[in-house]
Amino acid sequence: MKLFEKTLESKEIFNGQVIHVTLDTVELQNGKTAPREVVGHPGGVCVAALTDEDELLFVKQFRYPYKEVVLELPAGKLEKGQNPLENGKRELLEETGMVGREYISLGKLYPSPGYCGEIIHLYFCRVDRYEGQMLDDDEFLNVLRLPLNRAVEMVLNNEIPDAKTQTAVLKTAMLIDRLKGDPQL
Repeated sequence: MKLFEKTLESKEIFNGQVIHVTLDTVELQNGKTAPREVVGHPGGVCVAALTDEDELLFVKQFRYPYKEVVLELPAGKLEKGQNPLENGKRELLEETGMVGREYISLGKLYPSPGYCGEIIHLYFCRVDRYEGQMLDDDEFLNVLRLPLNRAVEMVLNNEIPDAKTQTAVLKTAMLIDRLKGDPQL
């Protein structure tokens, strides 16, 4: 069976500063039509930055949609004209003040493929040095370090609900396990 839905019509519902929403009509494989609500998003990036003491850098910040403080790895929205890796380096520096070295892609994540087109690019790096935090005017967060093994426990115990952070923490743990003995990491 060919898995494809052909867009017949797309109507813009909302166009905001970060997201835009369309109501699309698609033709299904069986010839019938169906509506699809789609949230467009420029994408994001998330960085698992590991210190020489095997601690991951985290940020705690208030996340308005959930009305709570969320523990996350440094991350942010992709900016126009920047590739994901450069964007990740910028976000790490802005949020934590740290510069990373030896970046490795951990792949990409589709947070909610049923309705949202956002793609989050995940990276691992080693922390190189501190240069100073550069938060945006509307950004308030606390930086903390957690041992990698503790972060994995927290993911497995449902203490970190953020999907990008869960994925990057677990992929980092797997990467470190596979690369043990490599003096470059």
